[in-house]
Amino acid sequence: MIKVDDIAFVRFTAPDLDKMETFLTDFGLVRAHRDADTLYMRGEGADPFVHVTHKGEAGFKGVAFRARSADDLATLAKAQDAKIETLDGPGGGKVVRLSDPDGFSVEVVAARESISPSAIPPAPPINDARAQPRRNAPKRVGQGTSHIKRLGHCVLNVSNFRASEAWYKERFGFITSDEIKMSPEFALGAFMRCDRGDQPADHHTLFLLGTGTPKFNHAAFEVVDMDDLMSGHDLLKEKGHEAQWGVGRHILGSQIFDYWKDPWGHTLEHWTDGDLMTASWGSREATMQDLIGVQWGMKMPPNMG
Repeated sequence: MIKVDDIAFVRFTAPDLDKMETFLTDFGLVRAHRDADTLYMRGEGADPFVHVTHKGEAGFKGVAFRARSADDLATLAKAQDAKIETLDGPGGGKVVRLSDPDGFSVEVVAARESISPSAIPPAPPINDARAQPRRNAPKRVGQGTSHIKRLGHCVLNVSNFRASEAWYKERFGFITSDEIKMSPEFALGAFMRCDRGDQPADHHTLFLLGTGTPKFNHAAFEVVDMDDLMSGHDLLKEKGHEAQWGVGRHILGSQIFDYWKDPWGHTLEHWTDGDLMTASWGSREATMQDLIGVQWGMKMPPNMG
């Protein structure tokens, strides 16, 4: 077993790269590289790309996670009797490619070259009932697309939750943050985070949902803050893209969320202000109501998942 450090990117296929790039640009991603067959998009952070589209019939192609080192990648390759290959796309690097119990492509990458991240301006002081530090400085929220810092997590519907949970934990060291219990004997799925020891990790990097039918559920991208999320929401709405769920604040993970569909129905999420946990936080159990409920905002629509 190795311990992956984060999610790296998601891969899709689509018949029209122009149409996909238009949507992803409105969503807040930036072209990293494009050729006749493949589109690579990045955010504002150091990752050379976070979203890949290959030309072809529309579909989900797979998810990639980041190994802590090239040595860990070699350990994984040996344990899984897999090859270490050269990673395609900007930033180069090495990759080990596996298939999970449902046949989803799972890549583990290392030795990618980082890019210089864009500077995020400091947050202006907030005036609320607790304190009013902002004086003689009117607040002005920038208009336009959200500014995506990074890819944060991926959600997969799986045929057998326990089988998939074991497969991912045994190879990549994930820790359950919240397990969704339907009864004392039956768990529907679990939010799982990277094991970074004393260093905090997102509440979930991977969520496996045992629906019985394998399917891509969604991928989620972190934006700067709530104002940035709402600015992007307005632009996506103005451009006529399909909204799915939002805006609201989740119970599990706590993040403020806003879900949209790409031109072929794949769900992508903007989020901000999520929970961070160290390994010592351990694991919890949660209910179906915790999963589908919100602390505030739009209730889950029936077409989710």
